[in-house]
Amino acid sequence: MSPGMSNTVTTLRRAGLVLAVGATLGGCATTASNPNDPLEGFNRAMYSFNDGLDKVALKPAAKAYKAVLPSFAQTGVNNFFGNLRDVWSAINEFLQGKGEAGLNDVTRVAVNSTFGIFGLVDFATPAGLRKHNEDFGQTLGWYGVPAGPYVVLPLFGPSTLRDTAALPVDWYGDPWSYKKPTYLRNIGTVVRVIDARATLLDASNIMQGAALDPYEFLRDGYLQRRQNQVYDGDPPPDKKPASDDNASTDGSGSAPASAAPAQAVPAPAPTPAK
Repeated sequence: MSPGMSNTVTTLRRAGLVLAVGATLGGCATTASNPNDPLEGFNRAMYSFNDGLDKVALKPAAKAYKAVLPSFAQTGVNNFFGNLRDVWSAINEFLQGKGEAGLNDVTRVAVNSTFGIFGLVDFATPAGLRKHNEDFGQTLGWYGVPAGPYVVLPLFGPSTLRDTAALPVDWYGDPWSYKKPTYLRNIGTVVRVIDARATLLDASNIMQGAALDPYEFLRDGYLQRRQNQVYDGDPPPDKKPASDDNASTDGSGSAPASAAPAQAVPAPAPTPAK
């Protein structure tokens, strides 16, 4: 292992120790039925806040966006920001030592940024260049940093202690955060969030109608999804969330394989004005 990679691993492991201590302290603050969710009281309050905000602001805006904007324009917006996300995905692939996947993502960006008119058209996927979604929280998990307790963040929604600590790195790793002038960056950020919420309209409606407890449904689905992302769909048995065995949304003892957020849009990260 090269000195540079060795230093990176050491840094990530130290970060893991800090997060593990934080998780332990957080777990002492309260108790809950799910061991992955020791802050359930706080998290449910944040879930209710986010859900209320979504109902009065974000969801209506997403419905209007979907009704007014032609489908080809919505696809273009989604492709454009997806192309930017591929840049950060590639960097995280390389940080995880996944050279082939990283080169795949670099090629995706090159193809879509040129032939796809700055990413508005996705030529890479039909050409066989599979899209990945990697962030710094997944990179920390790849190096063994524990997820820590489940946390619901105001505005951002579901997270974990590890993913929350990784958010600032994801913000500054987002190419859109450097867009000038500032007002265009801010407008683009709003459009990005609304577009992301619009893609979840049908899924969130299904979730609300199917789940006896939407909070548990979302929590268990999020934790399983993050584990699958960190381990590329094949988490070892000892790393699977406790919710796989202990949590249930319908009394059967099984948790959902995935869930769509009812109130929060997962990344994109906000890009503060500079």
